[in-house]
Amino acid sequence: MAAGGVYVYAMVRAGTVLPEGLCGVGSPPAPVRTIGRGPLRAVVSDAPPGLRARRRDLLAHQELLMRLADEGPVLPMRFGMVASDEETVLARSAADGSRHAAALERLAGRFEINVKALPAQNALAALVAEEKDVRRLREAVRRRPGYEASVRLGEAVTTALARRAAVAGQRLVRDLTPGARAVAAGPVVPGCALNTSFLVDRGDTGAFLARARAFADAHREQVELRLAGPLPCYSFVPSAGRPVPVGGV
Repeated sequence: MAAGGVYVYAMVRAGTVLPEGLCGVGSPPAPVRTIGRGPLRAVVSDAPPGLRARRRDLLAHQELLMRLADEGPVLPMRFGMVASDEETVLARSAADGSRHAAALERLAGRFEINVKALPAQNALAALVAEEKDVRRLREAVRRRPGYEASVRLGEAVTTALARRAAVAGQRLVRDLTPGARAVAAGPVVPGCALNTSFLVDRGDTGAFLARARAFADAHREQVELRLAGPLPCYSFVPSAGRPVPVGGV
């Protein structure tokens, strides 16, 4: 094992066969193995020295998880989870074994789709037509141009765009929730009115994405959507029981 510790990618069921040619993070890519006792296994590799959130390694981490998902349920760890040694991984896995097993059962055959809603920046005409206060301030600027009037107009436009996006985002969640097994609100993202993830059955991901895109098209004067997925189910993993980060990121 490398002196940098053990990089942890995921938890899987015992008996899960690693796909051929599976590679981990690092340059050259680290060989991947499983360790564990009982019904669970941790998918790990030696942690590369000087680990950082480089695009190459971020993509390698996610590609590994997606390939694992083709073999069975996966409990993914976020990029940069490093334990000091294998015994630490085994101890934590044993302590949280029942939680991990239940989560694997719940995630079997499912993926995460993340949806971010941003204010529609190319819908000023609709904004002016539909927002009385914005229209009034715009007319005031045209009559008497000036710095303060322009600032007030800009603030009103920004506020209205954000509010319209937030309202559309709430409608979107109501529209998409029936097609998901679970919904998880994500952390606040600057500039986003909504950051929400949905747990979706593998066979339903295409229809789910199509519905989200149809919503975006129908509400393009209120909101801009950014869709990501299918993804490993990061947002639906129990927060307790993960290996403790040691160095890395």
